[in-house]
Amino acid sequence: MFNHDPIQRHAGPPASSTPTRDYLNTRPPGVDEGYAVLPRSLVEAMPLPWQQQMAHLLADFHRTYGHLNWPLYRVVPSRRERLVDLDEEQLAEVGAIVEIDADGELVYRDRTGKLIADPERQTVLVSVLDPIPGEYANANQNTPPRGFPQPPAVPQPAYPQSGPLPVQQAPGRPAPPPRWP
Repeated sequence: MFNHDPIQRHAGPPASSTPTRDYLNTRPPGVDEGYAVLPRSLVEAMPLPWQQQMAHLLADFHRTYGHLNWPLYRVVPSRRERLVDLDEEQLAEVGAIVEIDADGELVYRDRTGKLIADPERQTVLVSVLDPIPGEYANANQNTPPRGFPQPPAVPQPAYPQSGPLPVQQAPGRPAPPPRWP
């Protein structure tokens, strides 16, 4: 039967045509302007249904974009720090040096020797130890989903609790083969 009433519009805002970009622009953990990084140990620790969906999505992604000339990516755990808070090793890592000028003031320079103006407000990425250790690789085996406590393990009986109990065999006599109804 044909319905003559108009189709009702969804009450909320219209769906985005760029949902991935919209989500990544909220800057969740592991996302910057150019990349979205997922720690492998956490991806492998997701619940099995999530892993299955992720594997399908990644397979589709790589089938679609596998023809591109992919480089190898080096991902380094990092955090933002103010330039003036870095030690000499960290300054060398980001390509900056600190000197004392003729007035006795600290001056910061980049690799080319150019003066860095306002180093107190300059932030840079410096490498840190990975805060997500690899021992989470099998976290889903030991951690209950969503942090709910698991009930204590109860030993399971060798026989089911329903139905007739097994007949005790007299010592020295072989047990007859089981009969199934």
